Amino acid sequence: MTLVSISGGAGFLGLHLARRVLADGADVRTLDVAPLDDPGLERAVREGRMEEVCGDVRDERDARALVRGADVVVHAAAALPIQSSREAIRSVNVDGAATVLGAALEARVRRVVLISSTAVYGVPERHPIVEDDPLVGVGWYGASKIEAEALCAAFGRRGLDTVIVRPKTFVGPERLGVFEILFDWIREGRRIPVLGDGANRYQLLAVEDLVEAVVRSFDAPVAGEALNIGAGHFGTVRDDLQALIDHAGSGSRLWPLPVRPAEVVLRALELARLSPLAEWHYRTAHRDSFVSIEKARDRLDWEPRLSNAETLCATYDWYLEHRTEMRRAGTTHRVPWNQQALGLLKRVS
Repeated sequence: MTLVSISGGAGFLGLHLARRVLADGADVRTLDVAPLDDPGLERAVREGRMEEVCGDVRDERDARALVRGADVVVHAAAALPIQSSREAIRSVNVDGAATVLGAALEARVRRVVLISSTAVYGVPERHPIVEDDPLVGVGWYGASKIEAEALCAAFGRRGLDTVIVRPKTFVGPERLGVFEILFDWIREGRRIPVLGDGANRYQLLAVEDLVEAVVRSFDAPVAGEALNIGAGHFGTVRDDLQALIDHAGSGSRLWPLPVRPAEVVLRALELARLSPLAEWHYRTAHRDSFVSIEKARDRLDWEPRLSNAETLCATYDWYLEHRTEMRRAGTTHRVPWNQQALGLLKRVS
């Protein structure tokens, strides 16, 4: 029986991936500092089809427990851009990756799949972005992902089989975070601020399409490779947001904001810790941002199913159905983010 181990197993991607792997008939082990908090997966633990390790990817003992006997390790644990300091982000994203990769090498794991990010490309001038383009990450988060990818290359030279997956921002049921802010404003019919005129193309990704690509990477001949993963169909920011507003039957209207003044204000609020938006969010929101997925299509025999608009609408429907069950604000994708100063903007929108 194949054993797939997932770091960050209680996170948004980790839960979706664990469910898929179990459905495919493999066993699963997860590692996370947070509990699973999912009835279906908790039942799988009780039935012996899944093991939950509560611990930290930076702890060598916990990392060894994660990888022991695993055929494939998916390293999905990460500190997000909303974290308050460079040190906090780097500690998890770089030191944690080093610990897990070292344990996997020692345990002779067949393959490690690192979940990286297209944040490693920074703010490129040319699109679509391809895997060989320069890596110049935006902010602490992008920089930490570049370092983690370099660790994969270093461990690869020591004999560890690694694959790097670079997803666009992925969305789907149970995804909250910054999207909960958008959905909340649309539900209330507020004006939706857009940096610039919204004519830029910004590619997203359905979590189920990401999971499919990750699962296909377990056995595909892509050792040592990096793969961009994103939606196949997407419009402009204005078009995709309007499709969501129309789907919601909301009275919301798009509210274009001048880019430079908005960036200055958002930067000041970020530094003062009065905004949930990080540099990555506001420096890329008004620009084209889309990657070529031809390599993944070819090497994984993979094709994304959902467009930006379809993904946003499906996630909004899930949000409406579950919004009364939501927990207090936090700093992961699975909980709402504190709107902080954006709450003042909401009142006048």
